Amino acid sequence: MTSPKRSIERADILDRADYLPIRKDQRTRMSVLKQHRRVEVGPFATFYFENWETIRHQILEMVYIENGGEPQIAEEIEAYGPLVPTGGELVATVMFEIDEPTRRMTQLNRIGGIEHKTFLQAGDDQIRGIPDPHRENTSPEGKASSVQFFHFPLTPTAIEAFRTAGAQILLGFDHPNYGHIALVPEPVRAALAADL
Repeated sequence: MTSPKRSIERADILDRADYLPIRKDQRTRMSVLKQHRRVEVGPFATFYFENWETIRHQILEMVYIENGGEPQIAEEIEAYGPLVPTGGELVATVMFEIDEPTRRMTQLNRIGGIEHKTFLQAGDDQIRGIPDPHRENTSPEGKASSVQFFHFPLTPTAIEAFRTAGAQILLGFDHPNYGHIALVPEPVRAALAADL
């Protein structure tokens, strides 16, 4: 088994013209890969666990859609490169997905500060999510961002739990207005174990 890649380099990102012929196949492949990298927690939060492939794909898509050329490639690597797990950790994009605009605004206003109330339980260890310090997670007015990014630095005990088939791994929030926990499905545990 090869070790997972731990950083995005300029050589990893295809130019738009080179990406176009493989884009459809790449998007299909990523859709399959991401099926075992997501966990819904409560009525409107979803954790999407990142790895080198998911972040590379995100950058390729951004460059393709926005067509910003070389300057954009550098900006996207700088912005998204830190979301590639560096070993001994998991990284998740958490999306609070509410379609109806008024309800979305109401709910996001109710869960301000949730970035400090996010956790992963593996074995006997509860690991708090570390929010990305370079992004606004909760506005000064107390409204949570609908997209947040977390690093989960794992202990050796937690890593062993991830590597154990059938281990109970939990994700959750202990926010007073959004107290929800979900069991990580076995296919997701197995996919994430491969990242470690």
